Amino acid sequence: MSIDPADVRALAALEGTGVLAGRPVWRNLPAAALMQQAIQRGEGTFSIDGALIVRTGTRTGRSVEDKFIVDEPETTGDIWWGKINQKLTPEKFTILKGRVQAYLQGQELFVQDLYVSSDPARRVRVRLVSTGAWQALFARNIFIHPSRDELHDFRPDYVILHAPHFHAQPEIDGVHSATSITLSFAQKMIVIAGTQYAGEIKKSMFTVMNWLLPPQGVLPMHCSANVGAGGDVALFFGLSGTGKTTLSSDPLRPLIGDDEHGWGPDGVFNIEGGCYAKVINLSQVAEPEIWAATHHFGSVLENVVADERGRLDLADKRYTENTRACYPVDFVPNAVPSRRGGQPKNVVMLTADAFGVLPPIARLTPAQAMYHFLSGYTARVAGTEAGMGAEPEATFSACFGAPFLPRRPDVYGRMLAELIAREGAECWLVNTGWTGGPYGVGSRMSIQHTRALVRAALDGSLAQQEFHREPFFGLTIPAGAPGVPADVLDPRKRWADKAAYDRTARGLVARFESNFAGFAEYVGEDVRAVALRVA
Repeated sequence: MSIDPADVRALAALEGTGVLAGRPVWRNLPAAALMQQAIQRGEGTFSIDGALIVRTGTRTGRSVEDKFIVDEPETTGDIWWGKINQKLTPEKFTILKGRVQAYLQGQELFVQDLYVSSDPARRVRVRLVSTGAWQALFARNIFIHPSRDELHDFRPDYVILHAPHFHAQPEIDGVHSATSITLSFAQKMIVIAGTQYAGEIKKSMFTVMNWLLPPQGVLPMHCSANVGAGGDVALFFGLSGTGKTTLSSDPLRPLIGDDEHGWGPDGVFNIEGGCYAKVINLSQVAEPEIWAATHHFGSVLENVVADERGRLDLADKRYTENTRACYPVDFVPNAVPSRRGGQPKNVVMLTADAFGVLPPIARLTPAQAMYHFLSGYTARVAGTEAGMGAEPEATFSACFGAPFLPRRPDVYGRMLAELIAREGAECWLVNTGWTGGPYGVGSRMSIQHTRALVRAALDGSLAQQEFHREPFFGLTIPAGAPGVPADVLDPRKRWADKAAYDRTARGLVARFESNFAGFAEYVGEDVRAVALRVA
């Protein structure tokens, strides 16, 4: 009895996944072929520039409340259990996994074998099995391609079963809704069901790296990174919308990566091979590198609006404000080919303060850097999310990435403090949010001023300025800076109503104080000494 070569190829493509081939299996198709498949299958349309425009349905962002980690004896004691990392029993995971495997067996499948981590010593091999051609393209853009020789005997370390149209059943699967993102560290498997939003693929593997890297002496970081002409690396920590991608995509400083990195004994490396930029109201003038990558054949545009000719309208938020572009990092003209750099000389922590009371830039002591790293503050703007009231809403996300931390935040905080001390890195807090008043009264920080301040911080010229301490947040702020009006640097001076500034600043300090109560017992006296308190 002869064996069909196609069956052999399908078995090899699905090895380690628990899925049997029932219909065609497309393994490691290149970008052009995946785009063709996506168009033929009605998954998306072309922009006028050849990018693939797709919709993600009702889920236009991460489904935070539907994320689970399997509670297994080998790992349970080291996991930061709670609202973020919810428990799923091994028995329920077996049921969910089995039902998804059976579902996938009856579908046409797209398999991509990829690497996570630009550092070969920290590399993780991942196999994605998806029913979507465009999600396979997303994964191909965001992760790293093995060589042809490396693909020949590729064996995955982790498997992602991706079934965006499969609906979980809470009463059977032990989850909360039709959507679930479930990770088993012991079985090295991720099951994503009931959501088309491709960011779940990316962030699930980031969670894996946040688990794997600390025991190796490497700090995983939710940050962007670039490098100066002298080899000086800068890190940019920040939550979505604070400017990580914008500020790191600087034509004067080659880009290492825009979102996820590791920092270890040999320096910094990009965990990914691509970028995932927020593109609502993207400006060709202010953000030319991201603009060019968005208007590029092979990019994936999520929930971006285009006219009948495929011309993009990046200001249109009819589907969501969280419009995204996913593209390989080499679409950025000055990207670092190796996606690696040396030891960081500057650490920048970004916040979009919608209350309008934080300065545009401040120099941090090492203790303050750890405090603000653990706080992970930004503020969401009224009207950008359903259910928000008229006032800005303070958001604290530990390590600027709490949803992706399987371990307790102090694990990562201590590692950052040790690395900063070892390398003598300068630390900065940069506010890309509002000035002169809160959202609705004040104005957004000028991107030109922010770029000028960041460039001055990175080239060392800002450190030569005179600094003074402001009274509410204990921050050291410059009295002057090249190319920036002096009154911009002191937030209180920008408010017409000084009493209103004082009240608002005290209110934000109270929010910091309340948030930090959960971390105080895990940090040293130096960090507790700089923690914000209401006077």
